[in-house]
Amino acid sequence: MAIRQAGGAHLSPMRRSAILAASLFAMFAAPAHAQSFVVRHSVTVEEWVDEGAERLVAARAAALAQGPAYGPFRVIDGRRAALVEATDGASPGHFAALLRDHPDIAVLEMVECPGTDDDGANLRLGRMIRAAGIATHVPAGGSVRSGAVELFLAGRTRAIDDGAEFAVHAWRDSDGLGPGDYGADSPVNRAYLDYYREMGLARPQAFYDMTNAVPNDTARWLTAQDMREWVGEGQPGGTATTAPTAGSAPAIAYLDLDRRFP
Repeated sequence: MAIRQAGGAHLSPMRRSAILAASLFAMFAAPAHAQSFVVRHSVTVEEWVDEGAERLVAARAAALAQGPAYGPFRVIDGRRAALVEATDGASPGHFAALLRDHPDIAVLEMVECPGTDDDGANLRLGRMIRAAGIATHVPAGGSVRSGAVELFLAGRTRAIDDGAEFAVHAWRDSDGLGPGDYGADSPVNRAYLDYYREMGLARPQAFYDMTNAVPNDTARWLTAQDMREWVGEGQPGGTATTAPTAGSAPAIAYLDLDRRFP
């Protein structure tokens, strides 16, 4: 995730290192409103990842229907859009354009969601999703990782199909510092907790602690049921799931990102 600056004081650039997949949509170079695409088959590729990553893993994307593109969003039909790429500083504008052109969108299908390279924009986007009353849904085979988890939590209602997966880990800033290097009540830590409370998470501190217990250069993989317990009424389970085997796990890239938290 990205950096943050709060209360007028300049802080070290904060970001959670985004989880990024290899690009599977080369045709998206066309202007956003003119784009359409068809992905007919799931695709598996391999990529080397830098900036702290020490493993080579696979990336995949689920098959999607044809539809116009707005940044990382793809229109499926009059009621549904999909998130299929990492978000960035332009994503709130892309989302606003999506809703302007397709005002009946009611569900965001979270299909291939690697994370974000601009945390401030990502949290603004989450608040836009909530304000629009849009539901979030992770279908079977959907993958929601790193900063994309905050967008899933933004749904007015949230649904997770069996076979969906999630991944979380701690953020790290450009100086190599993480959440534990700042006071518990510091603006950088409060920003996440405030967001989780706004999204109605029953145990925001416990959820934040769970994500931050995982080193930035690895990930905690959660099953559909694991995440249902965190966002539902029940108490969450206490153990991490076994990491998916190489060849089934999406790629995790740890990037050095210079974005400021507003």
